[in-house]
Amino acid sequence: MPPMTIVTVSAAYGAGGATVGPRLAERLGVPFLDRAIPSEVAQRLAVPLKEASARDESLGGVLSRLVQRLAPVGLAFGAEPSKEAIDEDQYRRATEAIIREHAEAGDGVILGRAGALVLGDDPGVLHVRLDGPRERRIEQAIRLEGVDREEAEQRLDASDRARESYVRHFYHADARAPEHYHLVIDSTAVRLDAVVDTIVLAAGSRVR
Repeated sequence: MPPMTIVTVSAAYGAGGATVGPRLAERLGVPFLDRAIPSEVAQRLAVPLKEASARDESLGGVLSRLVQRLAPVGLAFGAEPSKEAIDEDQYRRATEAIIREHAEAGDGVILGRAGALVLGDDPGVLHVRLDGPRERRIEQAIRLEGVDREEAEQRLDASDRARESYVRHFYHADARAPEHYHLVIDSTAVRLDAVVDTIVLAAGSRVR
């Protein structure tokens, strides 16, 4: 059986997803499907790339709006969405369709965008979660992004809250729950190059 070539990577803020994702794709010899996704969404929905990028899950635009709009009225926990939320849902559906098409094509590393939930039933995909204790994620974010502690703390709180609300609202799931993933790694406890090595090994030995 050929090695796995489809990997979804879910990464908490400070867990190094933006570093691991492209390195992993390079090691596997497959496309890194990150910035290409909003570009394809823009083409599919006939909207400017700037708008699609602002609403893209990985860039936090849609997440920030959702958490600000949904949390006060309980929408993140199952209430009916507003008309604006339906507009966001169109972007979400287009993103899902693009992810599924790339998965069918047979290769790629997909960072974020609830890939493990979108492709959860696909037996040919390896789902990975990168996480770690809050304090170590803050310290790693400071190293990787060159920000100060206050900025890292603010980004972590906003990102964690928004991403969890996004997944709960659209997929009625907990983004942190280990049952959504084949491999969960504390990527603050080991070097990121070792994290890549571990995922490569798991991708090549995935039992289908």
